[in-house]
Amino acid sequence: MLNWLKKGIQKRKKDKIVYDETTDQFKRRHGYDRVNDDNDIPIIEAKATDEPGEDPFAKRLDDKKKRVGKQEKNRLQNLAAKAGALPSHVQLALPISGTKTQPQKIGKEALGDVAGLAATSTASGGKFDKKVPGEKPPKKQGKHHKYLPVVPRYGVVDEEKEQTNKVLSKLLSKHSHEILNVGKAINIYNDKKEKKKSGRSDKLKAKKDITKKKPYANKAK
Repeated sequence: MLNWLKKGIQKRKKDKIVYDETTDQFKRRHGYDRVNDDNDIPIIEAKATDEPGEDPFAKRLDDKKKRVGKQEKNRLQNLAAKAGALPSHVQLALPISGTKTQPQKIGKEALGDVAGLAATSTASGGKFDKKVPGEKPPKKQGKHHKYLPVVPRYGVVDEEKEQTNKVLSKLLSKHSHEILNVGKAINIYNDKKEKKKSGRSDKLKAKKDITKKKPYANKAK
């Protein structure tokens, strides 16, 4: 179960159009001509902390601009702090304007990695893409071989058995056409033996019939 479901948080679908009490009309919740817009407020109540002679509407706009600027500054600082830990292809997409940190120089290897990732992202894996003159083929990432531990532990014997069984099954599947099927060979041998026996018995019957018919033939003569 998800955390928000465990906490009992329920999803509530908000309506896009909301009733605005100030204008006595139905307006959008967000965007242009929205509900509770700062520009539509005709009266702002004075507070004890307000300075005399200060325009409350101008102060509200100024405060909003400061909030938006602070949020954008924090966003850029967070991106700049994470820039060192991100991969090269993400670093190229980061905005550097507005940050105090110096932009990092990207070497040939990083650019080659980005180009390789871009090439392999296509359906053909970059096989039919147009090559730039002097462009080297993308580096292929090698497969990591998993070795068994030197010191035996619980369950390692079963892993070794599984590996040996897999190797044997592969070898047997490759050379299956060369392996003699003993059961099939025995059946073929037995069939041939029975056919020979039946052939001999038919010949003996034919000879017996001929010898029986000869005396009757002499009598007819």
